[in-house]
Amino acid sequence: MERALIVCDSEKGTLFYKSFLKENGILDMLVAVNGPEAKRKISDYDFDLCIINGPINGETGEQLSIDIAEKNICQVILFVKAERIEEITEHVEDYGVITVAKPINKQLFWQALKLARVAQRRITMAQKQNAKLEKKLEEMKTISRAKLLLITNEGFTEESSHKYIEKQAMDLRLSRGEVAEKIIKKYEGV
Repeated sequence: MERALIVCDSEKGTLFYKSFLKENGILDMLVAVNGPEAKRKISDYDFDLCIINGPINGETGEQLSIDIAEKNICQVILFVKAERIEEITEHVEDYGVITVAKPINKQLFWQALKLARVAQRRITMAQKQNAKLEKKLEEMKTISRAKLLLITNEGFTEESSHKYIEKQAMDLRLSRGEVAEKIIKKYEGV
């Protein structure tokens, strides 16, 4: 993880979280003292981790953690009073929010941080895979469009247009997508 947002309205708490994160290799941190400021910072920067020290300005931090988790890809760790941990966990766990009871046990915090890091890596891997699949889908759409143009303008069949694009790709040492783009430019002038 590279960047963390700490949402805490206590200077002492903020210092504790900064120190703990620094000890665990997170050096890029921003601080917000209330929910609206946290939401502004989340919209301005990309974060890998958001730590919310509840209660924040009289609220548990539950709704803020849900809002951040729903609209962003960062991992959220919410610290709540021990007597409310079960109730709040029940509400936020479906959003992927990790809850930790206060007073803070450093070992438990460390475990929550490790869990957040693992989850963030999985999300990053899924995003890369998704981007790869989207690129492949776009290439397939381009190839289909080029095949349709060959069928319409040259009288090719679907099979012969497919073979034509494959052969051109091999002969010209281009990808099928690049060949398809050339065909589209030829017939559509795009």
